[in-house]
Amino acid sequence: MEDNRMDETVQEKAVETEAQAAEADGAEDTRTREELLAEVQRLTAEADDYKGRYLRAQADFDNFRRRSRQEKEEFAAYANTRIIEELLPVLDTFEMAMKSADNADVKTLLTGVEMVYRQLQTALGNYGLAPIESVGQPFDPNFHEGVMQVESPDHPAGTVVMEMRKGYKLKDKVIRPAMVQVSQ
Repeated sequence: MEDNRMDETVQEKAVETEAQAAEADGAEDTRTREELLAEVQRLTAEADDYKGRYLRAQADFDNFRRRSRQEKEEFAAYANTRIIEELLPVLDTFEMAMKSADNADVKTLLTGVEMVYRQLQTALGNYGLAPIESVGQPFDPNFHEGVMQVESPDHPAGTVVMEMRKGYKLKDKVIRPAMVQVSQ
Protein backbone atom coordinates (compact mmCIF):
# COMPACT_ATOMS: atom_id res chain seq x y z
CA MET A 1 0.00 0.00 0.00
CA GLU A 2 2.78 2.33 0.75
CA ASP A 3 4.23 1.62 -2.64
CA ASN A 4 0.94 2.77 -4.20
CA ARG A 5 1.03 6.00 -2.27
CA MET A 6 4.57 6.62 -3.38
CA ASP A 7 3.67 6.01 -6.96
CA GLU A 8 0.68 8.36 -6.63
CA THR A 9 2.85 11.07 -5.08
CA VAL A 10 5.44 10.75 -7.79
CA GLN A 11 2.73 10.87 -10.46
CA GLU A 12 1.11 13.93 -8.87
CA LYS A 13 4.42 15.77 -8.77
CA ALA A 14 5.11 14.88 -12.37
CA VAL A 15 1.70 16.19 -13.42
CA GLU A 16 2.26 19.40 -11.42
CA THR A 17 5.67 19.90 -13.03
CA GLU A 18 4.21 19.36 -16.48
CA ALA A 19 1.38 21.81 -15.78
CA GLN A 20 3.82 24.42 -14.55
CA ALA A 21 5.96 23.94 -17.61
CA ALA A 22 2.94 24.23 -19.87
CA GLU A 23 1.84 27.41 -18.08
CA ALA A 24 5.34 28.84 -18.37
CA ASP A 25 5.44 27.99 -22.08
CA GLY A 26 2.07 29.60 -22.66
CA ALA A 27 2.99 32.72 -20.69
CA GLU A 28 6.32 32.88 -22.47
CA ASP A 29 4.63 32.65 -25.84
CA THR A 30 2.32 35.62 -25.16
CA ARG A 31 5.08 37.59 -23.48
CA THR A 32 7.62 36.66 -26.12
CA ARG A 33 6.03 38.40 -29.07
CA GLU A 34 6.02 41.87 -27.54
CA GLU A 35 9.31 41.38 -25.76
CA LEU A 36 10.91 39.91 -28.86
CA LEU A 37 9.88 42.91 -30.94
CA ALA A 38 11.29 45.25 -28.31
CA GLU A 39 14.45 43.16 -28.08
CA VAL A 40 14.86 43.16 -31.88
CA GLN A 41 14.46 46.94 -31.95
CA ARG A 42 16.97 47.37 -29.09
CA LEU A 43 19.49 45.05 -30.77
CA THR A 44 19.00 46.76 -34.14
CA ALA A 45 19.67 50.15 -32.55
CA GLU A 46 22.73 48.73 -30.78
CA ALA A 47 24.02 47.20 -34.04
CA ASP A 48 23.50 50.55 -35.83
CA ASP A 49 25.43 52.29 -33.04
CA TYR A 50 28.31 49.81 -33.34
CA LYS A 51 28.32 50.16 -37.12
CA GLY A 52 28.45 53.95 -36.81
CA ARG A 53 31.34 53.70 -34.35
CA TYR A 54 33.17 51.31 -36.67
CA LEU A 55 32.72 53.61 -39.67
CA ARG A 56 33.94 56.63 -37.67
CA ALA A 57 36.96 54.67 -36.41
CA GLN A 58 37.72 53.55 -39.97
CA ALA A 59 37.48 57.14 -41.23
CA ASP A 60 39.71 58.35 -38.38
CA PHE A 61 42.28 55.71 -39.22
CA ASP A 62 42.19 56.62 -42.93
CA ASN A 63 42.69 60.29 -42.02
CA PHE A 64 45.56 59.36 -39.71
CA ARG A 65 47.22 57.36 -42.47
CA ARG A 66 46.81 60.24 -44.95
CA ARG A 67 48.17 62.80 -42.47
CA SER A 68 51.14 60.55 -41.64
CA ARG A 69 51.96 60.14 -45.33
CA GLN A 70 51.74 63.92 -45.88
CA GLU A 71 53.96 64.63 -42.87
CA LYS A 72 56.50 62.09 -44.08
CA GLU A 73 56.56 63.66 -47.56
CA GLU A 74 56.92 67.13 -46.06
CA PHE A 75 59.73 65.97 -43.78
CA ALA A 76 61.55 64.40 -46.72
CA ALA A 77 61.14 67.57 -48.78
CA TYR A 78 62.65 69.77 -46.07
CA ALA A 79 65.02 67.30 -44.37
CA ASN A 80 68.06 68.92 -45.97
CA THR A 81 67.26 72.42 -44.70
CA ARG A 82 69.79 72.33 -41.85
CA ILE A 83 72.67 71.10 -44.00
CA ILE A 84 71.87 73.67 -46.69
CA GLU A 85 71.84 76.43 -44.07
CA GLU A 86 75.33 75.33 -42.99
CA LEU A 87 76.56 75.25 -46.58
CA LEU A 88 75.39 78.77 -47.37
CA PRO A 89 78.44 80.41 -45.71
CA VAL A 90 80.65 78.17 -47.87
CA LEU A 91 78.82 79.44 -50.93
CA ASP A 92 79.29 83.03 -49.70
CA THR A 93 83.03 82.46 -49.22
CA PHE A 94 83.34 81.02 -52.74
CA GLU A 95 81.56 84.07 -54.07
CA MET A 96 83.91 86.44 -52.25
CA ALA A 97 86.94 84.48 -53.50
CA MET A 98 85.73 84.70 -57.09
CA LYS A 99 85.14 88.44 -56.81
CA SER A 100 88.61 89.02 -55.39
CA ALA A 101 90.28 86.70 -57.94
CA ASP A 102 90.64 89.53 -60.44
CA ASN A 103 92.59 91.69 -58.00
CA ALA A 104 94.42 89.04 -55.97
CA ASP A 105 97.59 87.10 -56.48
CA VAL A 106 97.66 83.30 -56.57
CA LYS A 107 98.62 82.98 -52.91
CA THR A 108 95.60 85.02 -51.74
CA LEU A 109 93.31 83.02 -54.01
CA LEU A 110 94.75 79.75 -52.68
CA THR A 111 94.17 80.95 -49.11
CA GLY A 112 90.52 81.69 -49.99
CA VAL A 113 90.03 78.27 -51.55
CA GLU A 114 91.58 76.57 -48.51
CA MET A 115 89.21 78.53 -46.28
CA VAL A 116 86.24 77.37 -48.33
CA TYR A 117 87.51 73.77 -48.18
CA ARG A 118 87.81 73.89 -44.37
CA GLN A 119 84.33 75.44 -44.03
CA LEU A 120 82.86 72.74 -46.23
CA GLN A 121 84.62 69.97 -44.29
CA THR A 122 83.36 71.41 -41.00
CA ALA A 123 79.77 71.82 -42.24
CA LEU A 124 79.63 68.26 -43.58
CA GLY A 125 81.49 66.91 -40.53
CA ASN A 126 78.74 68.35 -38.31
CA TYR A 127 76.40 65.87 -40.00
CA GLY A 128 78.68 62.89 -39.52
CA LEU A 129 80.60 62.95 -42.79
CA ALA A 130 84.20 61.80 -42.32
CA PRO A 131 86.95 60.92 -44.81
CA ILE A 132 88.18 57.33 -44.94
CA GLU A 133 91.85 57.13 -44.02
CA SER A 134 93.47 54.98 -46.69
CA VAL A 135 97.20 55.51 -47.37
CA GLY A 136 99.30 53.11 -45.31
CA GLN A 137 96.24 51.09 -44.24
CA PRO A 138 95.64 47.45 -45.20
CA PHE A 139 93.33 47.19 -48.20
CA ASP A 140 89.73 46.60 -47.09
CA PRO A 141 87.11 46.13 -49.83
CA ASN A 142 84.50 47.54 -47.44
CA PHE A 143 86.28 50.93 -47.50
CA HIS A 144 88.47 50.84 -50.59
CA GLU A 145 88.01 50.32 -54.29
CA GLY A 146 91.25 48.93 -55.65
CA VAL A 147 91.88 50.25 -59.16
CA MET A 148 95.57 49.34 -59.54
CA GLN A 149 98.23 47.13 -58.05
CA VAL A 150 101.77 48.47 -57.95
CA GLU A 151 105.16 47.21 -56.82
CA SER A 152 106.25 48.97 -53.64
CA PRO A 153 109.36 48.02 -51.69
CA ASP A 154 108.31 50.45 -48.92
CA HIS A 155 104.93 48.80 -48.20
CA PRO A 156 103.93 45.20 -47.44
CA ALA A 157 101.63 43.46 -49.93
CA GLY A 158 97.98 44.43 -49.65
CA THR A 159 98.67 47.93 -48.30
CA VAL A 160 97.14 51.07 -49.80
CA VAL A 161 99.99 52.98 -51.42
CA MET A 162 98.16 55.90 -53.01
CA GLU A 163 94.67 57.38 -52.81
CA MET A 164 93.34 58.46 -56.19
CA ARG A 165 89.95 59.66 -54.91
CA LYS A 166 89.02 60.20 -51.27
CA GLY A 167 86.34 57.98 -49.76
CA TYR A 168 83.76 59.09 -47.20
CA LYS A 169 81.65 57.61 -44.41
CA LEU A 170 78.44 59.08 -43.10
CA LYS A 171 78.56 58.10 -39.44
CA ASP A 172 79.28 54.35 -39.72
CA LYS A 173 78.07 53.81 -43.29
CA VAL A 174 80.41 54.06 -46.29
CA ILE A 175 78.80 56.36 -48.82
CA ARG A 176 81.71 56.32 -51.23
CA PRO A 177 84.73 53.98 -51.05
CA ALA A 178 88.17 55.44 -51.63
CA MET A 179 89.74 54.68 -55.04
CA VAL A 180 93.21 53.39 -54.23
CA GLN A 181 96.37 51.78 -55.54
CA VAL A 182 97.43 48.69 -53.60
CA SER A 183 100.89 47.21 -53.20
CA GLN A 184 101.59 43.70 -54.49
